[in-house]
Parts: sequence; structure tokens; C-alpha cells
Amino acid sequence: MKKIMLLGGSGALGSYLTPMLLDMGFRVHVVSLDELQSANENLTYEKANAKDDAWLRERLKDGFDAIVDFMIYSTKEFQPRAKLLMENTGHYVFLSSYRVYADAKGIITEDSPRLLDALKDDPAFLATDDYALAKARQEDIIHASGCKNFTILRPAPTFSRLKYQLISMEANSFINRALEHRTVVLPEPALDKQATMNWSGDVAKMISRLVFNPAAMGETYSIATAEHHSWREIADYYKEIIGMEYIGTDIDTFLDIFDKHTDWGRWRLMYDRMYDRVIDNSKVLRDTGLTQADFMPLKDSLRLELSQLPEDPSWCHFSVATIIYEDINRRMDEYVATGKYEL
Repeated sequence: MKKIMLLGGSGALGSYLTPMLLDMGFRVHVVSLDELQSANENLTYEKANAKDDAWLRERLKDGFDAIVDFMIYSTKEFQPRAKLLMENTGHYVFLSSYRVYADAKGIITEDSPRLLDALKDDPAFLATDDYALAKARQEDIIHASGCKNFTILRPAPTFSRLKYQLISMEANSFINRALEHRTVVLPEPALDKQATMNWSGDVAKMISRLVFNPAAMGETYSIATAEHHSWREIADYYKEIIGMEYIGTDIDTFLDIFDKHTDWGRWRLMYDRMYDRVIDNSKVLRDTGLTQADFMPLKDSLRLELSQLPEDPSWCHFSVATIIYEDINRRMDEYVATGKYEL
């Protein structure tokens, strides 16, 4: 039985991928910071810091046939370990992001320009290691390694249990408000931009069929459904399913309300969510044998996941960001009530 290690594999996507790999006859070793137990002899969980180089070197001695890497690295962290990972497994699967793409002004393919290469007029952004730039730089490190046993995946925004997205907002910024019957403030100019959003169950189908796939070696894939909707349509799905009320506002007001503390939300909004994101997924369908009919429609998959939300909305208040999100919620409430807010 071939052995697969999932680094950072207990999250929204890994929880769907793991049972699929087990059903395909593989042994799976999931590494994460969670304390988990397995009743399946072919599944093991390990609580460990996958960024610990000493731990990694020791664990790689176990001889994994494939590694699926869900970890989020800075470019500095990834540089010394990329070749180590590829040289110690038969197939290294790297989770990049569709956010590496620049504004395609049309349908996105794997050959569409990347932000890192195409964007020239924002030196402040390019000087950062923002997620979109870091993933592109890490792709370059992989290509420059001389290794050929890799596959780079660029998934579109992917939702699953307790993990949801709406424009540039994460679950802890809008799901809790919806459940508490508090109106959500959204950036009006982004609402009519086209978006591609994936269900984790469908993404896991694609990944499971790329692991050990000879056609995938040395290749890059956009991991996405071909289905796309405006963010307004998606917001209306949330409204229909969980009663989320929302109002629109201008970009600057939205960013003042939501993004006082960091720049990541601004960049994700301006260099992703303000672009139309329509994806050609023909390459991944060709090499996996899947068809668009194998994927669950977005509205149905959202309804499926949202039907399993805990009754207590406090699940999506992240403890490390409680003060920040309390401040954001206060400003949203003030803006909804009066059209004004205090920073």
C-alpha cells in the first residue's frame, strides 16, 4: 500500500481528501496542530509543527510515496525545504492558489499571466510577501529545483465545514453576523464581479485523481469548477439559506470598516475580488477523467455545508482576533444604523 502524508491536512479540504484517499487503497498520515484520533488502521494522525525542519527530516525517513502540502509558508520558510520535500518522496503536490493570476480580462487558463510577473505599478504591494505573491514565488522555487516529481495546484476559493468566504471576508466576519441577525456590509463595486467558488468535496475529487497520476508530473492545474456567479448572486445564496441581510457601500468605506488593522484584505480585494474570475478547468478534467457533471452545483453544496452549522455562533470568533473582529462588528453596526462609524 502506498503511503501519503498530508502536511496541514486536518482542515476544511484535508477532511474531504483523507477519506477519498483511504477509499482508493492508500495509507494516509495526517500532520497538523490538532489532537485527533483514528479508528482506521490505514489512517494515522500526528500532532506536530510541520514547519519544524528537524521534525520534518526525521519524519521523511519513514518513506512516503507522496506528500500533499497544504501548509502556508513565507517564501523564506519555503526556500530551504522545497528540494528536501521533493527529493524525499515520489510525488510532491503543492497547494498554490488561483490568486497568483493577474487580471485575465477573460477566461483564466494555466497560461494566464501571474500578478508577480504582470503587475508593475504597485511597488509597495510587490515589496511584500502577500499570499498571492508568496505562492507565485514558491512556484518559481519548485520550477528552479531541477526536480520533476511535483504537481502545482491553484485552487479557487474553497469552502467547507466552518470555512466560508464572501468577497474578501472570511466566515468570522459575516457568518456570525448572519446568525445573529446583524446586517453585513459589502463593497458594492465587487458585488457584480464574476467569482468562481469551490466546494471542498469537489476539490478533493480532483486532487485525489492527480496524486500518483503520471500526466500530472511537472504540471500546474487550475483547481476549480467551471461554474461561476457574481458575488451578488453568492450573497443572495447566503441570504436564502441562512437569512443573511446585507447592504453595499463604496470600496474606501468598506476597507475603513473592515481592514483598519492590516493590508491583506485590501490587496485580496483589489488584486483578486475586483477581477472577474472565470476559470477554464478543461486541463484538470482531461487528466483526471472527471466531468463538470461530477461536481455539486454551488448553491446545493453551500446549502449542504451551511445546514451543519453549530447552533452557537461563537464557533467562528477566532480567539487570536477577537478584539479586531469585535471592533469590525461595532463599526458595521454603527454604519448600518447611521451611515457613520468611528475608527
